[in-house]
Amino acid sequence: MTKRQIIITALVLVGLIISAWYFNASEETQVENIEVTPSVGPFRVTVTTAGELQAKNSIDIQGPTNARRLRIYNMKILKLIPEGTEVDSGDFVAELDQSELRSKIEESQLAIDKAESQFEQAQLDCTLSLANARNDLVNLTYALEERRLYMEQSKFEAPSIIRQAEIDLDKAHRSLKQARENYVTKVRQSEAKMREVEAELSKRKNELRDLLELEQQFTIYAPEKGMVIYVREWDGTKITEGSQVSAWRPTVATLPDLSVMESVTYVNEVDIQKIKKGQPVEIGLDADPDKNLTGLVTSVANIGEQRPNSDSKVFEVRIEIDKADSTLRPAMTTSNTIIVAGVDSALYVPLECLHAQDSLSYVFRHNSGGWVKQQVEVGLINEDNAVIVSGIEPTDKLMLSVPANSDAMPFVPLPAN
Repeated sequence: MTKRQIIITALVLVGLIISAWYFNASEETQVENIEVTPSVGPFRVTVTTAGELQAKNSIDIQGPTNARRLRIYNMKILKLIPEGTEVDSGDFVAELDQSELRSKIEESQLAIDKAESQFEQAQLDCTLSLANARNDLVNLTYALEERRLYMEQSKFEAPSIIRQAEIDLDKAHRSLKQARENYVTKVRQSEAKMREVEAELSKRKNELRDLLELEQQFTIYAPEKGMVIYVREWDGTKITEGSQVSAWRPTVATLPDLSVMESVTYVNEVDIQKIKKGQPVEIGLDADPDKNLTGLVTSVANIGEQRPNSDSKVFEVRIEIDKADSTLRPAMTTSNTIIVAGVDSALYVPLECLHAQDSLSYVFRHNSGGWVKQQVEVGLINEDNAVIVSGIEPTDKLMLSVPANSDAMPFVPLPAN
C-alpha cells in the first residue's frame, strides 16, 4: 500500500469516527430534550395482584372425625373420584386405607378377651372369698354358743374357772363381732373389684364399637349435592390418591356454593397498607379475557404469612364477586385490580418528570424566558404517573429527563397563597 493510500484510509476512518460521534451526540441530545405536556383525565391508584376463585360458602366432605381419639393420626387415600365431578347426596367420593384400623380392631378384640378373662377370674375370687368368710361366721357363731354353754356349766366351779369361762365367752363375742364387720368390708371390696374389672371390660367393648363405627367412615360419601373440589395440603398442592388425611384436619373435599364466588389473593407487605375493606375491584379471568367482573374487598388479613415460592411476607385478601355467573368455577385464575384511590378529573404527569430538591418537588418547565425548575404540589401517585395539584397548566411543556445545564436553571417557587 502506498503512502497516499494510507493517508486516504486514515482520513476515512477519522471521518467515520466523527460521524458516529455526531449522530450519537444528536441522539443523546434528542433523548435528553424529550418534551411532554401534562395529561388531563381520570386518575386511579391501583394495586394489581393475581388470585384464585373459590366459593365463599361450601360444605365440607370429611373423613373420620374421631380418628384422633382412637389414636389414628394419618390415613392414606386409596381411591378418589376426579375433581369437578357432580355428585348427589350419598354418592361415593373417596376410600381410605384401613390397614392401621384393622390392626387396632384386632388389638381391641384381644383386649376384650383378656378383660373378660379377668372379669371371670374376679368373680371366682370374690365368690370364694365371701364363701370362706361366711363359713368363718358360722364357725364363730358355734364357738360362741359353746362358750355360753360352758359358762352356764361352770357356775358351780371355782371362781378362777368361772372367770376363765367369762373371758372365753367375751373373746368369742368379740371374734364374732369382728368377723361380721370384716365380712361387710369384704363384700364392699368384692363389689369394688367387680366394678373395676367390669368398667375395664366395658371400656374395651366401647373402644371396639367405636373402631367398628370408625371403619364405616373410611369410605367417604357426599353429604349433599354439588361439585367436588379437593382441599389443598400445607404446601398448596391438592390432595390426590396416595395423600395423607390428618386426624386434626379430616376434610378431604368441599362442595362449593357457586352462587357466591370470591377471589383469594395475596398482597405483599409493601402494598398491604393501601388495601382496605370495601374497596372496589376490577376482576379479569385468565380463562376468558373478554369477561370483565367487579367486586369488593371483604377481608384483609392482619398477619402475614410465607407462601411457597415467595421471598417476602404476604397478606391474604378476599374479594367477593358482585354478581353470580354460571361460568365461574373454583380454582380459576383471576387478575385483580384493587382501586385504592382515584379522582374523576386530574392533571397528571409521568413520574420521570418529577424531581426533588431540599424536600421540594419540581419539574423542568418551559416559559417565555426558557427552561426553569418549577416547584409543584404533588397529589396522588400511582405506578406510572403523579397528580400535580398546582404549579403547572395543561398547556405547559415539560422536560421528561434532567437536562445537561439543569444546575444553571432558575428555581421558581409556588405562589405564597
